[in-house]
Amino acid sequence: MSNSLIHPTAIINQSAVIGANVKVGPYAIIGEVTIGDRSVIHPHVVVSDGVTIGDEVEIFPGAFIGKEPKGAGAIARTPLFDKRVKIGSRCSIGPNCIIYYDVIIGNNTLIGDGASIREMCEIGDFCIISRYVTINYNVRIGNKTKIMDMTHITGNSIIGNDVFVSILVGTTNDNLLRAGYGAHVTGPVVEDGVVIGVGASILPSVTIKTRATVGAGSVVTKNVDADTTVVGIPAKIKP
Repeated sequence: MSNSLIHPTAIINQSAVIGANVKVGPYAIIGEVTIGDRSVIHPHVVVSDGVTIGDEVEIFPGAFIGKEPKGAGAIARTPLFDKRVKIGSRCSIGPNCIIYYDVIIGNNTLIGDGASIREMCEIGDFCIISRYVTINYNVRIGNKTKIMDMTHITGNSIIGNDVFVSILVGTTNDNLLRAGYGAHVTGPVVEDGVVIGVGASILPSVTIKTRATVGAGSVVTKNVDADTTVVGIPAKIKP
């Protein structure tokens, strides 16, 4: 905790490992965690036990890192998770973000204001998960991918490297809503270099192959070939 600046109202577990030149703001609650050098924890942040934060990470007010998922009897599946979160170096975590347990975030990644990331998710390096994006459980996102405001990435999805997903995009994972939770619940696979336009809808189990483009407002109901552009409802190859 060498040269660190800890506000007297912050509550910090005695077993926390805090690096050099760390700043912790008023009323932050810090569990049994590891925080790297020169990181900044703003006021009213909650960091639960089992979280590892890299060097030069900034976490803005009201963020909750390490939320335990609760089924509450209302969801069809039982949440599975390890009580850990790993945030890489030089990340920025926006105000009021919720990052559940069992999430790994790479280096130099931005998590925008109010974003929510559920359990069993992994996000790569140099990504942008923009404002109020929701990422459901068991999602893999590669490096240098941008997912823009108010988009939803459904559970059991895979997003590749260098992908751009515009605002207000919806993805789904269940065509058999009355069948309960099972192996049929599978989100889309979006391969490297794909671009998805504003307001598109991507249906369950669809694969959008490398460098394809999905036009704004399209509804993708079947696989999209590499290096093609699809538009419309349902989405078809652009003439």
